[in-house]
Amino acid sequence: MSLFPLEPYRLDLPDAHVTYHPHFLTQEEASHYYDILYKETPWRQDDIKVFGKVHPQPRLTALYATNNLPYSYSNITMHPLAFTFALSEIKKKVETLVNAKFTTCLLNLYRHGKDSNGWHADDEKELGKNPTIASVSLGASRVFKFRDKTTKSSVHSMSLEHGSLLLMKDETQHNWQHQIPKTSKFVEPRINLTFRIIKG
Repeated sequence: MSLFPLEPYRLDLPDAHVTYHPHFLTQEEASHYYDILYKETPWRQDDIKVFGKVHPQPRLTALYATNNLPYSYSNITMHPLAFTFALSEIKKKVETLVNAKFTTCLLNLYRHGKDSNGWHADDEKELGKNPTIASVSLGASRVFKFRDKTTKSSVHSMSLEHGSLLLMKDETQHNWQHQIPKTSKFVEPRINLTFRIIKG
């Protein structure tokens, strides 16, 4: 018996709309795309400033878009590359499910357990009000956490599996932060594709 639900389900988070699709891609599809993206993506590591100190970002990134609009976060401005064939295929699958037209995809490569993403919300002005964020996971499973912005006391943890899709929409980014915490456990690399809409 599987430890993970087979059917999509909505998370029980107040003032949010978050849906998890554990088998968005088949295992074969997910492994195929993981291999291509891991090898062919021109990964980069930017510096970020945290509490006045500059550190290498604890993960690698890449940005793709159907337009030339940049994306800025944490004092980093990224300029997109054109979508590859593999990314375009995944984008079409996401858009069919979500019923949205995404312009941009930010890729993250978590190389090991020390790579992480701190507490944040995808609420940059480029994304507009109530953005829809579709996040596809490939590779190793990692813990993903939500916490409410107001009290920071309500925390929800889940595991993002190989081939899954996490959809965040409506008021989610206004009321909740999320993170991928570090882990001392040995984990294989994970690639995360976050599809967004950025319009000029």
